[in-house]
Amino acid sequence: MLRFGLAAVVAVALVLASSERACAQAAPMPPAVTVSAPLQTEIVEWEEFSGQFAAVDFIEVRARVSGYLTEIHFQDGQIVNKGDLLFVIDPRPYEATLAAAQAQLSQASAQVDLAQRQLDRSAELRKKDFEAASSYDERLSQFKVATAQVESAKAAIRLAQLNVEFTHIAAPVAGRISRHLVSIGNLVNGGEGSTSTLLTTIVSLDPIYFNFDMNEADYLAYQRTAAKGIMKSTRDQTVPVALHLIDEHGWPHTGTLNFVDNQIDRSSGTIRVRAEFPNADFFLTPGAFGRIRIPGSEPYQAILVPDAAVITDQSRKVVFTIKDDGTVVPKVIRPGPIYGNLRIVRSGLDPADRIIIDGLVRARPGAKVSPQPGKIALEPDSN
Repeated sequence: MLRFGLAAVVAVALVLASSERACAQAAPMPPAVTVSAPLQTEIVEWEEFSGQFAAVDFIEVRARVSGYLTEIHFQDGQIVNKGDLLFVIDPRPYEATLAAAQAQLSQASAQVDLAQRQLDRSAELRKKDFEAASSYDERLSQFKVATAQVESAKAAIRLAQLNVEFTHIAAPVAGRISRHLVSIGNLVNGGEGSTSTLLTTIVSLDPIYFNFDMNEADYLAYQRTAAKGIMKSTRDQTVPVALHLIDEHGWPHTGTLNFVDNQIDRSSGTIRVRAEFPNADFFLTPGAFGRIRIPGSEPYQAILVPDAAVITDQSRKVVFTIKDDGTVVPKVIRPGPIYGNLRIVRSGLDPADRIIIDGLVRARPGAKVSPQPGKIALEPDSN
């Protein structure tokens, strides 16, 4: 009997132990996930475009008069100021022409004096009827011709003086000059237009333009928001913009929009837009490429979440939120664009919600999880 009772006790103990292990296996610990409230902060949405720098002023320095090039007064690629002497074309032929024109003026002036005296004498004789009317008329005509010759000589002097000035070619604007295209001793052709000899080019650097193309859809969106008073028009020259070069991070260069073209290009469906940037250190170079951003909204309070926290459920976008008891509750949201390293949430999420930002693979709707505190933060160069 004692042996039988001991066996029964052992059997009961084994059954109880097995039952405890089964209960332990049936109720595992909730999986750990990282949760955080969405980030709420004031932002401005930005639209980004690629474009290219261009000089405000691009000057082709050409010869206005013909002659042999005798002097070059700059180093290739240097910065020049407005009015700096660049080239000298042999001025001696034009100085000689100026001297001849001045002599012509002296001769014409002497003729005027003579014609004036003769006309005065003829007028006195004509009053006493000692001279025929035809002789007086002839004297008057001679005086007018001499006067016209004086004016012609003066015009010749002005033209000769211009040609002498044109032999000394100065910088019309401040900027960086290119290399000289003609060496000393070469004969250059002057004149107007492309027939004259191109000597060099100059580009202004401060300020500098940045040209880019905006597609029709973006342009219309800006126009409509501006018409509603939601934000400034792209044609408002106070719209702030920012830019970075291909090897830069963040948006270190700031400027303003200063031009939107008057029509959309029919072939490309885009409109040309231009921004202006200060460039006091001449670092930005015409022809270089960059990336510009312009404001797509006025400042507003936005809700931001990590893009990895957004789940695609067929055609819907969902985030997993956590109730106070640890239950996972999915919420359908309407996402916006990426802002820095986070995703803008247009609607469907409250600032007080706690969302799963790490460990989504361990969470199931309606199941319980063990929430661990986390934090959502913007990268430093996101705004």
